[in-house]
Amino acid sequence: MNIDSGLVAIGRAAKILGVSIDTLRRWDKSAKFTSVRIGVGGNRYYRRSDLDLFMNDWFAVAKRWAMDAVGYEPSPEYYCRTRDVFQARLENFQSSLVKNQEPNLASLISAIVGEIGNNSFDHNLGNWPDILGIYFAYSLSEKRIVLADRGLGILTTLKKVKTDLINHKEALKVAFTETVSGRFPESRGNGLKFVRNIVTQKSFGLFFQTGDAFLNLDANNADVKIEETSEFMRGCLAVVKY
Repeated sequence: MNIDSGLVAIGRAAKILGVSIDTLRRWDKSAKFTSVRIGVGGNRYYRRSDLDLFMNDWFAVAKRWAMDAVGYEPSPEYYCRTRDVFQARLENFQSSLVKNQEPNLASLISAIVGEIGNNSFDHNLGNWPDILGIYFAYSLSEKRIVLADRGLGILTTLKKVKTDLINHKEALKVAFTETVSGRFPESRGNGLKFVRNIVTQKSFGLFFQTGDAFLNLDANNADVKIEETSEFMRGCLAVVKY
């Protein structure tokens, strides 16, 4: 049987996306990323256009990875398993910003990204639930950075020193507005409070989600307003726009 040249077999699709065949089957079953069935046995194929769209939409890729019920390592191009790998890619990102005529913003943008990324490593050290490290992708043309982790999440880590917290909305509010004594590494720049200050002062944009709580920050939304979503993730997901 001749297969449409615009279709890709499941094994090849899995390699392109950097996931396992079982993960693709699970996504298909849950309608997260659907296949095309061909032949008597119903073999799975994927539209090349869908794969291209999926790969180009880093936010969707990071979100699905962070929320998936079963952990897997994402594409090596965007996966930072250790802090050393993250720092090396962050330095390359900053250099690219300078070359891309963003020299005045390069250090500030890198500082924001570095704070969010290092926050994941610091607060999950030795306690990663399944997949270590973070997802880190960026587009210089779109001026957008995406970071995600499958860590413990802000509520779990903050409850170690603020035992009265009861939900993700409260925890996210505290993380962006209060200095919590005894919470490592607060002394290293007040963590997400530092991120908030830079984002709102320099007219950047930030989307941040943990658990079922999220916020959107920019110069016009300096007040931290936490909202709820029906989509739950254990770890964290952040999108920075500049």
